[in-house]
Amino acid sequence: MPKGFLIDQDGVIYVENSMIPGADVFVKTLQDNNIPFTFMTNNSQRTPLDAVRKLEKMGIYVEEKNVYTSAMATAHFMAQQFPNGTAYVLGEGGLISSLHENGLTLVQSDPDFVVVGEGINFTLEMVRKAIDFILEGSKFIATNLDASPRKKGWNNLGIASIVAMIEAATGKKAFSVGKPSPVMMRQARKYIGLATDEATVIGDTLSTDIQGGVQVGYKTILTLSGMSDRDQLNDFPFKPDLVVNSIADLTLDKIPWWED
Repeated sequence: MPKGFLIDQDGVIYVENSMIPGADVFVKTLQDNNIPFTFMTNNSQRTPLDAVRKLEKMGIYVEEKNVYTSAMATAHFMAQQFPNGTAYVLGEGGLISSLHENGLTLVQSDPDFVVVGEGINFTLEMVRKAIDFILEGSKFIATNLDASPRKKGWNNLGIASIVAMIEAATGKKAFSVGKPSPVMMRQARKYIGLATDEATVIGDTLSTDIQGGVQVGYKTILTLSGMSDRDQLNDFPFKPDLVVNSIADLTLDKIPWWED
């Protein structure tokens, strides 16, 4: 039976621009053993090629097919709901590319969707237009609801803050596609050809990676090299199947449910 991994990036493979020791060895082990995997990221701003190049600088060599983003999940979902639909976008890069690839047209009037992703070039005028479109009936989509890290000098406000502003102005709730939404969790699994009982999520965040995996019945592994620590395990009504300090401590023979 094939088995594989849905792996978060920031906090599991690297922190900002520094690789977490052992990440390259783990990825090479998967490649050498032909084990399916994808880096499942909520970042909708980067394209898969951007992610590949960032990993390459750290000495991890993968292909674009090994990356699945919330932008890809969002565009796929929108195309299923409204084939050849239209969208007004607050977002950049990877989101725009994914929408085009899925047959959606970017417009400045009467869109089927208003979609919000990561970006640093939003203006209040763009937000005002988005609000008007939603009040007129456009569907409100967010690639994810990640919050700002609340660090001085951080150039990304976090999608949650932009979405909250629009929700307050419209009275409409955004539908979020990214982790922990089952929409993205299922699409990422299907993207690498796995069944539910064949997928294992590796992540550093209980409220996204682990919660998302638990909701759809995947095995889950929490790494303590990023956002979460052991004290937080008691703050949630669910728990990961395995907890490791970092991916350096993770080998296939240490995963109880793994069989060759």
